[in-house]
Amino acid sequence: MTVNKKTIIIVILIIIIAIPIIMYATTYPFKDIVKPLIRDNEHKYKEADYVNAYCKGIIEYKLPDKTRVDCLSEEYAIEFDWATKWAESVGQSLYYAKMTGKKPAVAIIMKKPTDERYIKRIEAVDKNITIFRIKAYKEP
Repeated sequence: MTVNKKTIIIVILIIIIAIPIIMYATTYPFKDIVKPLIRDNEHKYKEADYVNAYCKGIIEYKLPDKTRVDCLSEEYAIEFDWATKWAESVGQSLYYAKMTGKKPAVAIIMKKPTDERYIKRIEAVDKNITIFRIKAYKEP
């Protein structure tokens, strides 16, 4: 049986296209959100609301020392926190990663565009912490 070049090229292209899709679907730790949680005068969401809305993994995973990981995915130990509490989230994510053997990650809930400055601080402290931005504000 002979296979022509066109068939081989088509199979290779399908593989090249499918691998990133499969990788994204299996490792991205957040649920697909149809309508993001936006803070406004009428809705005062809590940190836990964002964890419940976005976490695609185990919520409030309990460690032996009674501390709890906000979201434990297949790949990450994720600490959710408000942007202004960036330093606390860094410490917690590093600790949870060490205790679980997962990669450290933070989900930073940004109330306004200027909260990007806190992201820069996290990046300055440790480039190995994965940062997930949650924009809890309406785009200007």
